[in-house]
Amino acid sequence: MNTFVDSLLTALQLVVSLDASLWLVVGRSLAVSATACLIAGLVGLWLGAWLGTARFRGHEAVLTVLNTWLAVPSVVVGLVVYLLMSRTGPLGFLGWLFSFKAMVFAQAILVLPVVTALVRQVVSDAERQHGEQLASLGARPVLRSLLLAWDERYALLTVAITAFGRAISEVGAVMIVGGNIDGFTRVMTTAIALETSKGDLPLALGLGLVLLAVMLLLNALVSVLRRWRERGGGVPLAHDAGAGWAV
Repeated sequence: MNTFVDSLLTALQLVVSLDASLWLVVGRSLAVSATACLIAGLVGLWLGAWLGTARFRGHEAVLTVLNTWLAVPSVVVGLVVYLLMSRTGPLGFLGWLFSFKAMVFAQAILVLPVVTALVRQVVSDAERQHGEQLASLGARPVLRSLLLAWDERYALLTVAITAFGRAISEVGAVMIVGGNIDGFTRVMTTAIALETSKGDLPLALGLGLVLLAVMLLLNALVSVLRRWRERGGGVPLAHDAGAGWAV
């Protein structure tokens, strides 16, 4: 018990004193996840909005693949990206393996189905309510998807927060493709795993406290957005899933 209390107190001291080694890892984690979510968000927003309004042969099959992609473990994504970027892989010429770019690429692939699926559901729900009216005015599926996505922009903010929570809490993919190199590719989740195995509990706890604080902030933002939307007289946000995804 004394060991835990002492480690916790030391961890709090590291956080409050702005320990350079701790906050460097935190900053890198935020940068990787934010960049990955930006890339995945741009692609997933367009793809999800289109899937929410388009109807074509094989539509259900595409949704099945998308839902399956959601359940793929992060270590499998990391393994696939590793093989793609290895020296003998098709993307090996980029030289991205064990770099910031490789971690961003892996997290973007991991987050893309989350963004796409949630955006599709939001736009699909809006399509059932307003799609027929827009179609009667001559709006084609692509235009309808854009108009409906804009109309549900507050719900899409929740999607963005949820995606960021999924990315920053991930450990398997970035461990494989980043290599957990000190000063270069070490992020919060991989550092926690490493420092715990080394017995450096204060640093691991400090990083864990920061990660928990980030997740708490993300879930609080989701709650605030939902309540603000409901008070504004609109429909409740379509997805109240929060940002607490499993690693």
